[in-house]
Amino acid sequence: MVARSQNATLPNEWQGRLRYFEKCKDQIAETIRELVEIESPSDNKPAVDRIAKLLAAKFEALGGRTQFHRNSEFGDSLQIDFPALPKDAAENRKPVLLLGHYDTVYPLGTLANMRCKVENGRLYGPGVLDMKSGIALMLHAIEALQMWHEAMPRPVTVFLVSDEEVGSHSSRKITEALAKKSAGVLVLEPAAGLRGAVKTARKGVGEYLLRAKGIAAHAGLDPGKGHSAILELARQIVVIAKLNNLREGISVNPGVIEGGTRTNVVAAEASLEIDVRIKDAKQAATIDRKLRSLKPFDKHCKLEISGGINRMPMERTAGVAALYKKAQAIAGQIRWKLDEAAVGGGSDGNFTAGMGIPTLDGLGGVGEGAHAVHEHIVISELPRRALLLAGMIESV
Repeated sequence: MVARSQNATLPNEWQGRLRYFEKCKDQIAETIRELVEIESPSDNKPAVDRIAKLLAAKFEALGGRTQFHRNSEFGDSLQIDFPALPKDAAENRKPVLLLGHYDTVYPLGTLANMRCKVENGRLYGPGVLDMKSGIALMLHAIEALQMWHEAMPRPVTVFLVSDEEVGSHSSRKITEALAKKSAGVLVLEPAAGLRGAVKTARKGVGEYLLRAKGIAAHAGLDPGKGHSAILELARQIVVIAKLNNLREGISVNPGVIEGGTRTNVVAAEASLEIDVRIKDAKQAATIDRKLRSLKPFDKHCKLEISGGINRMPMERTAGVAALYKKAQAIAGQIRWKLDEAAVGGGSDGNFTAGMGIPTLDGLGGVGEGAHAVHEHIVISELPRRALLLAGMIESV
């Protein structure tokens, strides 16, 4: 059950701000619906570019200076800069970086069977939680700050990437370059669970591909002359599974296996995709070494492994903890006990936190079912999330 704020004795300024966002609640939800109904799977560049153009127009309407980072393989990523107008030297402050993504894991056409709808105070739809609600919160928080201050109270950079769900390979360098110029990074990925906790630690993520090469033969006429790549990989999977150490925060998942051509052919080739999660940076080298030291059981087979740790862990550093303390103080203004959480999934916040830039994640929507058919957000939580984001932009 989602906890509710108690508004009876709030300080006047924060009472007014919360009331403002409560009045805007349906408008925020409608913005989210609009974004959800534009499908944007990571692997469909035209679809991703379509939502990027729509968002560019929305941010430009608020006075943002937009810049597309073009890419031929993935969709274009979008950068929006909001300079602060001269006022008490606010324009000389480093910008705060708002980080997010508009690609989703859902293939084009998902809306036909997973339509965007409101039921029992929840808004459902593909990508609604991860993380189109976070993007909508950016828009409405920036709009509110401009109204309250008659200008942006400090410089803000928004960076929305097109390929986060598939590793951020085209956008990572840009994210890191922007983070270096920033006072802090606020990641609008979903909150942790229905309690709405922000994320102060994330596991590191690795992607490996193990290929086995054997010797083909006719399975009926010459079975003894063949050396099966599939059998070799099956044996390797047993070894790989033993690398799991959940107590130490290490998980190794052989997730996708492919191989063979026909049932009557001893397979000459097979491949295995492996997902790796680590709790701290020291584990990266250990797990990498173990995977690269795998030896074939069949001396006639050969193994090749590629890939590595893509996102190092987001650890709860002093900079991360300081941002969480600021968020707690803002939440406390409306009698809201804001929790923190460490989660197994990775985000682009792993990149920025790993650089030593103060980073706070999980500032987006509250809900459940990311990447699942029941993905949804809790509409009543939108005002508090928008208020928290606006306050953090001011205070970082």
